[in-house]
Amino acid sequence: MTMGLNKVTYPVFKKDQPDDTFKFQPLPQPSGMYPFHLNLHSLLHPVSSNKMIFHMVGDTGSVKQSQFQRLVAGEMIKQYSDAAVEDRPQFLFHLGDVVYSFGEAENYYSQFFAPYSNYPAPVFAIAGNHDADVNPARQPYKSLDAFMKVFCDEEARPVIFSKDAARKSLIQPNVYWTLETPLANMLGLYGNVPKYGMITKEQKDWFYEELKTAQRQRPEKAIIVCVHHAPYSADSNHASSPVMIEFLEEAFKQTGVLPDIVFSGHVHNYQRFSRHYSEGSVVPFVVAGAGGYDDLHPLVIEGSKDFFADPSIAAAVHLEQYCDNKHGFLKIAIEKTNQGLMLTGEYFSIPHVDHFGEEITSFLTDRFQISCGQRMKH
Repeated sequence: MTMGLNKVTYPVFKKDQPDDTFKFQPLPQPSGMYPFHLNLHSLLHPVSSNKMIFHMVGDTGSVKQSQFQRLVAGEMIKQYSDAAVEDRPQFLFHLGDVVYSFGEAENYYSQFFAPYSNYPAPVFAIAGNHDADVNPARQPYKSLDAFMKVFCDEEARPVIFSKDAARKSLIQPNVYWTLETPLANMLGLYGNVPKYGMITKEQKDWFYEELKTAQRQRPEKAIIVCVHHAPYSADSNHASSPVMIEFLEEAFKQTGVLPDIVFSGHVHNYQRFSRHYSEGSVVPFVVAGAGGYDDLHPLVIEGSKDFFADPSIAAAVHLEQYCDNKHGFLKIAIEKTNQGLMLTGEYFSIPHVDHFGEEITSFLTDRFQISCGQRMKH
């Protein structure tokens, strides 16, 4: 979608936001060993060391109209089925908020197992705030109980509340973890329940070490950071997260390592920002949280009195493209070339129609390409 004349083209912040850090929930015990790595080779055979393709999407859960999440899942399944073997997505990386509104086990079938029953590849995930929140009206249960059983099990096995779905549990080692692949290290963070996120010291220390470890594997591998709460956003519901901006930018400064790209959900739309750093590096920050939740989040109109901009951030972070009125998903390709690793992103959106029974096909809404390599802060 081209830029609307009356919509902002930079990150904004919401005024007068209440402090909701009391919603923070203790983290569950890891299911694996530190430093919480999962190698893609342990789940997929063979895995190419020259080209990797995968889907990304966030906020797929739905409480009112499940048609949207089924349409998004259906289009990703279609891309897999229609592609030649070498061009098929190898997995889906979920950016959080799998199940609304409180991550309860009883809702995993309708919001995850059923819509993705025919998705033919593994589904990895980081947890969103709704996956971790606890319903005060239900019998006591711990935050992320169901998420851990589905995604962070100690062994792959049928999930008791999946209604005999064929998809088994995954063996992610923790709620924050790294997926090791031949072409990229994907660092998955956990932002907890508060609206703008909250990171523990233990996770912060882990992340610093992971950035430095991943840096040592460049330029053979890209560094991809995934976090549910979007650091930068121009939307009118959440807007940007000052917590995540401070956390990430301090991590990049302290380690001297910049990732190749940052992916988020939380905001129910698609936005692609370019973050310009003083030494000349440009890092894309991509929001892809329109995976199925009913309500989408439009961008802020210029001059809105409920939002403000930070001039230094607005000068450094530019909104390159967006889609705020359709659901959709990403397809990412990383490939070795003569010029080094190239990452290509394609965002596909789903037309909204009056009758869900109509034949619907997703269409390419945005395409971007970046060279992955030595991104250091000096």
